[in-house]
Amino acid sequence: MAETLPDLLADGLGVVFIGINPSLFSVAQGHYFARRSNRFWPCFSRSSLSRGARQAFGVERLEPAHDRALLDHGFGFTDLAKRASARASDLPPKEFTAGVALLVAKLERHRPRIACFHGLTAYRPFQHALAPAAGDARLGLQMLRVGATRLFAVPNPSPANAHFTPDDQTRWYDELAACLADVKG
Repeated sequence: MAETLPDLLADGLGVVFIGINPSLFSVAQGHYFARRSNRFWPCFSRSSLSRGARQAFGVERLEPAHDRALLDHGFGFTDLAKRASARASDLPPKEFTAGVALLVAKLERHRPRIACFHGLTAYRPFQHALAPAAGDARLGLQMLRVGATRLFAVPNPSPANAHFTPDDQTRWYDELAACLADVKG
């Protein structure tokens, strides 16, 4: 069994989704957001952001098994910390801090148009390391950039995130789609 999920990255992607860290279950399955109760795949599938990929695959709902194929449709995946755990809270803050430099290097290397952080728990250490005086982290499009890559934060799709409904999550992916359309040119 792999100890983590591989980065699914390529040059010039539209969006790279950045998780906090892989779950043990996802690593065992070999796919991002593999747990059925995770809201990523159903909410991403309902959003306008995934329309082109769903049409290309001839499906209404994308599934974890589509993660690698989404590279051909402009979507990639990675994590702030690559060590798998049952819960993100199992990792010490220093692992997230150490992950920032590696993530910056990946973004500089591959130059996606948008890096989308899943949850403020993933975005906060990144923002703090690169712009400690930037103030409180928030959802949506960020002022901070990595080169030409825009940064965006959406709610964490984990079912443990009771602050946001699946409809809220889908609306954030729709907002990300609108932002992506604005940064294409």
